[in-house]
Amino acid sequence: MAMFRNSLRRELARLRGQPWELAMVSWVPALAVGLIWWIFSAGLPTRLPIGVLDQDHSSLSRQVVRFLDASPGLRVAARFDDEAQMQAALQAGRVHAAVQLPRQLAREIKQGRTGHVLLLHNAQLGTHSGLIQRDVRTVVGTVSAGIELTARTKRGQSMPTARAAMEPVRASTVALFNTSTDYEQFLGAALIPALLHILAMTAGAWAVGRELRDRTLGEWLGVRPAGAQVLWALLGKLLPAWAALWTIGLLAMLWITAGREWHPAGSLAWTLAAQGIFLALSVALGALAAALSRSLRTALSATGFITAPAFAFSGVGFPLTAMPPGARTWAQMLPYTHYARVQTEQLQMGAPLVMSMAAALWMAIAAGALLAGAAVLLRRAADRPETWGAR
Repeated sequence: MAMFRNSLRRELARLRGQPWELAMVSWVPALAVGLIWWIFSAGLPTRLPIGVLDQDHSSLSRQVVRFLDASPGLRVAARFDDEAQMQAALQAGRVHAAVQLPRQLAREIKQGRTGHVLLLHNAQLGTHSGLIQRDVRTVVGTVSAGIELTARTKRGQSMPTARAAMEPVRASTVALFNTSTDYEQFLGAALIPALLHILAMTAGAWAVGRELRDRTLGEWLGVRPAGAQVLWALLGKLLPAWAALWTIGLLAMLWITAGREWHPAGSLAWTLAAQGIFLALSVALGALAAALSRSLRTALSATGFITAPAFAFSGVGFPLTAMPPGARTWAQMLPYTHYARVQTEQLQMGAPLVMSMAAALWMAIAAGALLAGAAVLLRRAADRPETWGAR
């Protein structure tokens, strides 16, 4: 415990003397987390700008344009006179999509033929494209259904009979989780621990790697320390960064849930505990990278290699089951994948607690193993001062 206290005091004094190092585990993460929340605070993307090229100029085409502008997800931001203007606006990014209402649209429908409404969209912007396609289909389907209902009632059918004839088989979709499709609750809440994962592993690598870089490992650990002493010293060194980042994570998660009047379906307390274990694993992983390589630069490179793609491979943005076997194996090796599953199960799905306990317990075991491994490697490094000083 004396090694723990001495190491903790030494690390706190070092952070006070290095304002930018302190910033990387205090106000910089807090600012980054606040920025992520602000980006997704709207919850749902609305009023996405689209353009309209109305070549028919009929009452029907004007009705379609009105319905498009009235849709919560869309905003008619531009009206074009010809296809050249529409193409230029799409290429310049002034609108995310364009709806073309061709000539003779109303006449085609009055003559009993099928009318076509053309939607041009940028599929590179996957979220924008998907939302715009959904809303345009809804608008066109609504207008089409209204036309068909009017035609059937004019032929003598009652309204209930006409509706049943138009849709003899109806699909009922039921959203089980994230029923409001809120991006703040789903994507924002998942990105914040991914960011803290990067910062936590970086903090662990930096805290240990700078002792090797500055050739101060002997000052930190003393002369020929025992293995248990190295482990206590390592715990004292990593504690400030872990505590600061977990505090930021706790406050962020409490704000997104209670502060935004969101009541998670499962256990928020267990999610917060799992986040603390996950960040401890991240800090320990960074310390192990520095102790193994005995180079700060190599440890930071390993940090980027492991943490930068973690969110992409977590299954949050792209399903794990659709990945190739190699990518799926790599995803299962990354710690963020397992934490993301715990958070999704508890905050979104309301899964039984027993389903989420195993992942958190295994992360705790892994964190302990990584700390023990880092302590063993640092004990060996303490006896070889000629290996210190690598950048």
